[in-house]
Amino acid sequence: MKSVIRMICLTLALFVLLSVSGCEAPPPTAAPNNNTANTTTANTTTANTNSAPPPATGSNAEATEQVAVTLPVLDAFFADQGFEDDLKTKLQLTDEQLARLKGIAQESRESLRETDNDDDYKGTTTTARQNAVTKIEPVIGREKTGQLFTFVRERWGGGAGATGAASSAPATSGSVPTDTRIVVNAPAFRMDVFNNGQLIETYKIGIGYPEFPLPSGLRHAEVIIFNPTWTPPDEPWVEAPGSKVKVGETVKAGDKLNPLGLAKIPIGLPSLIHGGKSPSKIGSFASHGCVGLTDAQLINFAKSLAQLGGVALSDAQIAQYRKDRTETHQVKLSAPVPVELRYETITVEDGKLHIYRDVYDRGTNNEENLRTLLQTFGVSLEQLSKGERSQALSALDQMSRDIVTGKPDTDGSNANSNSSGRVTRSIKGQKEMIVEIAALRGKGYPAPVNLKSGTEKRK
Repeated sequence: MKSVIRMICLTLALFVLLSVSGCEAPPPTAAPNNNTANTTTANTTTANTNSAPPPATGSNAEATEQVAVTLPVLDAFFADQGFEDDLKTKLQLTDEQLARLKGIAQESRESLRETDNDDDYKGTTTTARQNAVTKIEPVIGREKTGQLFTFVRERWGGGAGATGAASSAPATSGSVPTDTRIVVNAPAFRMDVFNNGQLIETYKIGIGYPEFPLPSGLRHAEVIIFNPTWTPPDEPWVEAPGSKVKVGETVKAGDKLNPLGLAKIPIGLPSLIHGGKSPSKIGSFASHGCVGLTDAQLINFAKSLAQLGGVALSDAQIAQYRKDRTETHQVKLSAPVPVELRYETITVEDGKLHIYRDVYDRGTNNEENLRTLLQTFGVSLEQLSKGERSQALSALDQMSRDIVTGKPDTDGSNANSNSSGRVTRSIKGQKEMIVEIAALRGKGYPAPVNLKSGTEKRK
């Protein structure tokens, strides 16, 4: 498949971490194209959220590595002056070291590219993480590099407005909520809406690119922002030849040069749930640390979220917001709605074993994790029939990735090297394998309900 490579600059000064931030596409320098990924933020204000204290720091290096810290992620946090101040006091970094780190992170934007068809997206989380280590260690040393990654991971995993109570999140993989919350499982490209423990809606979604993976953790949605404006950042690409926008000039809501969709929902810095995606982006990589929806999906989701948050949001209101795209409107929820971001590649859903592609190279598709999951349902691997066990282990192999090269552990058919020697991995083809296991019938996470696949026409 022939792909048209297009440069995007991951400008996460756009993530204006002191206000509402998120991932949006930079405006095109030629004809607008809604199939591009997104970087940046609108300059609208939202309800204030207080950052929860980071989780207690531990020495578990393996756990730290579970959420990859890449240079684009680091660049996002440097947009917040408070982050830089914390690095000075908590990691004892000097002004010179911070300046060099910021420069390295900013340079990462220029190397981050995407394709119009993300079945051929180039780049892996593993490569991006290794690149960060290679460039950061000479600046601050190995020990402080580890401390930096731990600090960023904890800050990112908690997010602004995240709960500090670990007990509020499910304790086991694949747990079914008993309360009201949104559940996002990145490897499944799936978002579920639960009302008092009842699954009422399911959405197929776009997720963060490997260089800027969707984080994990418990966040909150507190406001829905319709028709957000956008202010181009002070970055080289903004006023490149052919660009139709200027640094610092506000792009009005609804303008064709505004990369935001109909609405965005902050879920803890620097992530959003937002619209503006084309159907081709749904079920694939589509954003920088965000959950991407089409505008048609977003309209449905916004109504459901408002209802869960105790606010009336009618079709007539949304129609009015869409009619006048030049005016920004905020719908403040009466009660925050928890948004749980999961990374589960091995799950039991509707009585079947589902194994998803390890999209962020976390090495989760292994026999130990499979055994642990089966045990939560009172089943051991040895209790499975020979055919079931063989299918399950084969699915693990096919859905796994080598955490060093980013290649599948089997024959490497979904990865190769281009002329520059860079590993090219494709998510084209199978992203999930399902194994029928008799002992799991009637158990596990529910099947999708009222599925919004992203192919629905906007009314």
